[in-house]
Amino acid sequence: MLKKIAILRERVKRWDSYPLSLPVIRCLGELSLRSRVCLFAGENGTGKSTLLEAIAAHYGFGREGGNRNFLNDSTESNHSIDPLVRALRLSFDKRTGSGYFLRAESFFNTVSHIDNLGISAFYGGRSLHTRSHGETFFTLLQLKFKRNGLFLLDEPEAALSPLRQLSFLVLIHDVLGKYKDAQFIISTHSPILLGFPGAQILSFDDGQIHEIEFEETAPLQIVGRFVNERERFLGELLKETSP
Repeated sequence: MLKKIAILRERVKRWDSYPLSLPVIRCLGELSLRSRVCLFAGENGTGKSTLLEAIAAHYGFGREGGNRNFLNDSTESNHSIDPLVRALRLSFDKRTGSGYFLRAESFFNTVSHIDNLGISAFYGGRSLHTRSHGETFFTLLQLKFKRNGLFLLDEPEAALSPLRQLSFLVLIHDVLGKYKDAQFIISTHSPILLGFPGAQILSFDDGQIHEIEFEETAPLQIVGRFVNERERFLGELLKETSP
């Protein structure tokens, strides 16, 4: 299990350029993970996906998704995180080398790479492009995530309906029960995923990474107010944005 994430500050050459210039990265000393399910929460642009991608690259996963034997890297922009990757230190109590990185933003590229390599037999026997986006995503979860390893997911809710998100919670629960060396780190805006029992939730808001409770997460508060006070909520919102 990955227990600690730290930045070796002596390896940083410049703090004034991305990604080291992000407030949460500049303030990051050592981060302790206490649960086999850790959820990164926070507004867009706070750095949660950046840190997750750097963890994946440091561990040896493909820049656009995959495992340590599947390295798809189609754009130079994938290397913008390299200064952070070089400065990271990951501490494990047991490092299996196994796992998978699922990145919603580049998932199409990953599926195309699978087709180009001719390895669809390992992904359900036919091209994942022949399925819907959501079906493709969940098929990959079922095929590659039911084992020991470090599983990193960047905003998986982008491809999953609310019902599929609930199914994903069941999958996580079952994997943790069957495989003692399985661990999930997920960057998400989904109040459904954030509600996984016993998960450690790390907020990237307010300029530094800090642990919060489920009830404190912004997605839950916003969706809760929308559901419970929809007319009033929208009335205030639309009034504020009117010309």
